[in-house]
Amino acid sequence: MKTDQLFADDAYLKSAQANVLAITGEGGIVLDRTPFYANSGGQPGDSGYFEREDGTRFSIATTVYERGGKSVIVHVPEAEAPLPAPGERLTAIIDWERRLKLMKMHTACHLLSVVCPEPITGAAVNEQDSRIDFDMSETADKRELSEKLMELVAGNHPVYTQWITEDELDANPDLVRSKNVKPPRGLGKIRLVCIGENAVIDSQPCGGTHVTNTREIGPIHIGKIEKKGRENRRMRIRFGPLPA
Repeated sequence: MKTDQLFADDAYLKSAQANVLAITGEGGIVLDRTPFYANSGGQPGDSGYFEREDGTRFSIATTVYERGGKSVIVHVPEAEAPLPAPGERLTAIIDWERRLKLMKMHTACHLLSVVCPEPITGAAVNEQDSRIDFDMSETADKRELSEKLMELVAGNHPVYTQWITEDELDANPDLVRSKNVKPPRGLGKIRLVCIGENAVIDSQPCGGTHVTNTREIGPIHIGKIEKKGRENRRMRIRFGPLPA
């Protein structure tokens, strides 16, 4: 089985018709194609609902990859939801309000890695409060970082994806910012998320969903900087202007 991951090419696709390929042993639903993003890279999986051809609906609590790979996506229904049968045709509809917040936050995390160009040791994207852990020992000023973030947001820089070969990635190892997580290999190509004309602001491997220009993020600030060890600083991004 393989799921056509529609979100990889169009993060703004809110719904799609699909066929049920299988029901997993745990009651997860595998479709032949989906707009639902699966939990990975620090970004949580999408929620939403499926609509059957008779108009009835049931909720999807989250979305994950099948264990051991990145080719099959499993949609996890809410408890006691009626399961469809293999071969059934459904319309998959994501919770767009939640997804858009995650897209804005994920893009903001990329911008933070630009204004704080230190190796990344961890990250988690959420709807209101996201974090990035940096391998650094010095302190940082959250007001200064917030101002730099908002300069990039206000610049209305385009955000887009492009593909490179694994050999091209090997020739440009600085594209990988994370110390602990490497881009998945085996497909022969790597997806880059680029910011700015000709990627002048940033370019790094990422499989997540993002807005199409930085201005869509809106007001953003560093809410907190935490010391998580002698050489680790955790920065928390939040929506809205920096409080006085």
